[in-house]
Amino acid sequence: MSFPHLLEPLDLGFTRLKNRVLMGSMHTGLEEEKGGFEKLAQFYRERAEGGVGLIVTGGISPNLRGRLTPHACQLSFPWQVAKHRIVTQAVHQAGGKICMQVLHAGRYGYHPFSLAPSKIKSPITPFTPSAMSARQVRGTIKDYANSAALARKAGYDGIEVMGSEGYLINQFVSARTNDRNDAWGGSFEKRAAFPLEIVRAIRAKVGSDFIIIFRLSMLDLVDKGSSWDEVVQLAKWLEQAGVSIINTGIGWHEARVPTIATSVPRGAFSWVTEKLKREVSVPLIATNRINTPEIAEQILASGQADMVSMARPFLADPEFVNKAASGQSELINTCIGCNQACLDHTFALKRATCLVNPRACYETEINFSATANKKRIAVMGAGPAGMAFSVYAASRGHEVVLFEAKSEVGGQFNLARKIPGKEEFNETIRYFVNQLALHKVELRLNTRLDADTLAAEHFDEVVVAAGVVPRLLDLPGFDDARVVDYQAVLSGQVELGDKVALIGAGGIGFDMAHFLCEPESSSLDTDKWLQQWGIDKAYRQAGGLTTPQTGTETETGAARQVHLLQRKSSKMGKGLGKTTGWIHRAVLKQHGVEMQTGVSYEKFDAAGLHIRVGDESSVLAVDNVVLCAGQESNLSLVDEMKASGLPVHLIGGVDVAAELDAKRAIRQGAELAMRI
Repeated sequence: MSFPHLLEPLDLGFTRLKNRVLMGSMHTGLEEEKGGFEKLAQFYRERAEGGVGLIVTGGISPNLRGRLTPHACQLSFPWQVAKHRIVTQAVHQAGGKICMQVLHAGRYGYHPFSLAPSKIKSPITPFTPSAMSARQVRGTIKDYANSAALARKAGYDGIEVMGSEGYLINQFVSARTNDRNDAWGGSFEKRAAFPLEIVRAIRAKVGSDFIIIFRLSMLDLVDKGSSWDEVVQLAKWLEQAGVSIINTGIGWHEARVPTIATSVPRGAFSWVTEKLKREVSVPLIATNRINTPEIAEQILASGQADMVSMARPFLADPEFVNKAASGQSELINTCIGCNQACLDHTFALKRATCLVNPRACYETEINFSATANKKRIAVMGAGPAGMAFSVYAASRGHEVVLFEAKSEVGGQFNLARKIPGKEEFNETIRYFVNQLALHKVELRLNTRLDADTLAAEHFDEVVVAAGVVPRLLDLPGFDDARVVDYQAVLSGQVELGDKVALIGAGGIGFDMAHFLCEPESSSLDTDKWLQQWGIDKAYRQAGGLTTPQTGTETETGAARQVHLLQRKSSKMGKGLGKTTGWIHRAVLKQHGVEMQTGVSYEKFDAAGLHIRVGDESSVLAVDNVVLCAGQESNLSLVDEMKASGLPVHLIGGVDVAAELDAKRAIRQGAELAMRI
C-alpha cells in the first residue's frame, strides 16, 4: 500500500515540512538525567533519520513554579540554551525539524509551589495550588515568550504551546478550574485571554518565520469543560493571533475516560479534529491512537486533518516513516498502546522506554553490533522473550535455531491478544514473525528442544525462554474438571458455565473477567466504544460527555455472573499498571463483576466454591472456578538443558515466574543478545 497523503509535504509559507507526520510530545526522563541531553540527542536523531516530518519535544517549563516536578526541566535563562542546542543540532544534521513544547503544569505540579488560576486542588496531585495574582499572570505570559525566544536561540524550528490535557492554560480556559473575577476570569472571553496573550507575546518575540503550534483541548472529557462553541471560538482567535498549526488535545489527565490506552480504538478521536476543520483554515493535527501508516493515511485522505501526530509509535519504531515510504509497513514495530514502559515509567519518575522496543531512550546504551565470534545458538520457546533474543542475536550475525513446541509463535501473547481491547498484540507477533524471516532465523514449529537434539546437532549455547505453567492450588475438590486454569479457557480447551469464580486478581484475573464479560470487543467498534464511555460526538454538553451506554450483561449477550476473588486484603488491582489500572477496574464495574478481597479458599464441591472472608464463611454457587493465580517455572526443562553441558541462559518467565511481564521478557532477550 502507498501513502501519498501521509508523505505529502506541508508548506507553512516560511518553511516546508517534508511530510504530514508529527512526532508528538513525550517526556522521556532523559531531560533530567545527568548527561541526558546527549542521550536525548541520539534518541531524536534516530527519529529524524527515520523520516518524521516534525518532532515535538517533551514539555519544558517556562519558569520554576511551572515545573511538573521539583527537578523537571525548564528553559528560562540563557545559560540553559547550550544543552538544548545539542538536541537541535543532532536533529538538523539528520535532516529533520524540531519544536520545543512549552508546558506550565499549573495545578498538576507535583510540588508545593504550584500556581493555578484559582486555589482549586487537582484530584490527581497531593498539593493545593496558590491562586495566581494578576502580576503573576502577566509575568507568566512574559515567561512563555522568553522561553520561546530562548528556544529559537537554541536552534529549535518552533515551539508547541501546551494548551490541553488540563495543564495551566487549559485551567484558565475552563470554568471548572477558573473562578476568578478579574480580567482573567468570568466570561469565556476573559478566560480565553490568557492563551491568546501568550501566543501574541510569543509571536512578537520570535517573529513571523518561527513555527507556533498550539495544542488545543478540543474535547475535555470532564464536567464543566469547554463547550463546542468555546472550542471553535478559541481556535478562531488563536488563528488570528498568529499560530501556525493547531494540534488536537483530548481529555484532561483527571478525566475518567481512557484516551490512549490499547483498548481505545484506532483513530477514535479523529472525528473531533474533522469537526473543527470546517471552522478554521489553519492546518490541524489529528492525534491519539494513530499507530499505523494505514490509519494515518485514511485520516488524511478523508480530509479529517492536515497532519497526524504519533508519539509512542516512534518509541516503538524510529524507522516508521521510512518503512512506510519504502512499501515495508509490515516491518514496522507497531505501538500496542500498553503504557507499561512509557507512561507508567514517566509517572513513576523513571526513564521512559518501550515494551516492544527496549532500545527506545537507550540508543547510546543498547546496540547490536556485528559479532566477531559467530555462534550457533539453540533457543527454546518462541514467546516474546525467545523471539526478541532470536531476532537481535541473528542481527549481530549469530546462527539461531528457534524451537517452538506448539504450531505457532507468540507464547503468552497468543492468549493475551484474545482479551477484548488487546487486539494490538497481534501486531507484535506479526512484527517478530517478519523479523525472524528477515534475519534468517531457522524456526522449527511443533518441535520440542530436548537433550537428544542437542546431542545430535552442534550448538555453542542454549537459551531457554519457555517453561512457564499456570500455578495450581492444592485444595479439596480442586482436582474437579470444573476447576481449570486460565490458559485452558483462553485456548478454547474448555467451555464455562454461566456462573464463574476467578481466583487471583492480578493482571491475568482482570483480563479473564473482561474476556468472560465481553464476547464482542468494543475496541473494534469506535461508535460502540464511545457510547460505552459516554463520549458524545454531537457535543451537546460542555466537555463532550454524555451518559455511558454499557447495557446489561443479558442485553449484550454475556449473561454470565463473574466473581473476581483476591487473597490479599489490599485494593483490588493494586498491582496493575499505574496509568491503566483504573481503566480495568472501571470496565469490570461496567459489566457488573463482583470483586472481593481478603478471601480464603476452602474447597470446591457440588454446591460451589467455599470461601471465607474474615470470620464469615459462604458458598459461591458457581459452575466453574478459573485459576488466575500466577505462574510457575518448569525447572525440569532447565535441568534437561543444563545436563547437555552447554552454557544455558534463562530469560522471560522461566527466569522469573510471576505475573506475565512481556516488558521484562523482551528486554532480557535484547540484553542477552547484546552480550552473547
